[in-house]
Amino acid sequence: MTELRTLKVALLGCGNVGAQVARILIDDADTLASRAGARLELSGIAVRDVDAPREVDLPRALFTTDAEALVKDADLVIELMGGIEPARTLILTAMRNGACVVTGNKALVAKDGPTLHEEADRAGVQLSYEAAVAGAIPILRPIRDSLSGDRITRVLGIVNGTTNFILDQMDSTGAQFADALAQAQRLGYAEADPTADVEGYDAASKAAILASLSFHTRFSLDDVYCEGISSVTAADIAAAKDAGFVIKLLAIAEKLDTADAAAGTDAAADGNTGISVRVHPTLLPREHPLAAVHGAFNAVFVEAENAGELMFYGQGAGGKPTASAVMGDLISAARSIVLGGPGRAETTTGQVVALPISSAVTSYYIGLDVADQPGVLAQIARLFAEHGVSIEIMRQTIHRDADSNTESAELRIVTHRASEAALAATVEAVKGLDVINSVTSVLRVEGV
Repeated sequence: MTELRTLKVALLGCGNVGAQVARILIDDADTLASRAGARLELSGIAVRDVDAPREVDLPRALFTTDAEALVKDADLVIELMGGIEPARTLILTAMRNGACVVTGNKALVAKDGPTLHEEADRAGVQLSYEAAVAGAIPILRPIRDSLSGDRITRVLGIVNGTTNFILDQMDSTGAQFADALAQAQRLGYAEADPTADVEGYDAASKAAILASLSFHTRFSLDDVYCEGISSVTAADIAAAKDAGFVIKLLAIAEKLDTADAAAGTDAAADGNTGISVRVHPTLLPREHPLAAVHGAFNAVFVEAENAGELMFYGQGAGGKPTASAVMGDLISAARSIVLGGPGRAETTTGQVVALPISSAVTSYYIGLDVADQPGVLAQIARLFAEHGVSIEIMRQTIHRDADSNTESAELRIVTHRASEAALAATVEAVKGLDVINSVTSVLRVEGV
């Protein structure tokens, strides 16, 4: 029997995910060897503090604070430190020394992915980051490989478990945002400082990665329009529920014909298309597959010209689920070394421009508090028509103020799809009508 070669694996970071990766490398060594075609030897774990407590009992001799020396002597490097530096420098050092790299660092890939890919191409090594998006869900490899012979037209994703848990709690219990956030923090779904999650920054990094792979063009975080969920109220949730919708924070990347986009925006590189990449709270019909994603789970809905509609669902975070994604990339990279082929490169065959949010084509849900008097609906409908926006649904509820003995009406409007620019201009014009007391909510709608 042929003796298997040994590949040295350097691990950078030993938090929840890193500890589970180290455990798998040690406990499942024989199984991994049979799948990779080589023995994967954990040569060291770089950490800031070698004596810090860990979730997994690991040999102390593996730990070091000299990350640079560790990566220079490795065949494979797993980066799970997070942040931009020193992770970026260590990854570049590893690749320049001939090591394949596996990372879960969504912020770094979204911010500086082109530089990392260019270095991987020059060095002939593989750069993989399945764990950077949606935890255990295999979504990046299917987009890159399984759908490489198809044309993806749109990706919709619930890619942040914290915000999905919060919105799901608000929908199922009627809780206010602050109470649902506090519950998420108690359960460990949200950090003490939840800004990156609730303001959409985490999802925006993932949206940039999904768009880059789906449309074969390198998009960065700067190309992503981002809104979080901190302004979503219990009243918004209740109104959406009453109208048959659920609110989710969605990462959306879709191809648009520039003819459908707002006038005056930059033309695409090929003169016909551009890509809208955005993150924002979104109303979905309750029958849409993504509407059934509850708790801290993630799901990504892909639409392709030939494959049609596909959905990927599973745990989007956690030590063990994310470690599973890391190990999948690691085995793939090890196989590329064993077989002697070049690293699997990112395919950037297209250079389609990122369109501004004003070019996005969507529908709006608009809540209005209006005077209860004749002619109000006609004024509003006329104004919408003047801006080229068609109303699909309009519902009215009458409210009486017992103290002042006056009545007002609440209108809930869902529009047909139109450009963001036209919809935003319509809302601004509505605010100027004398019969409008206030615009109570404006949210985007998908799936109608």
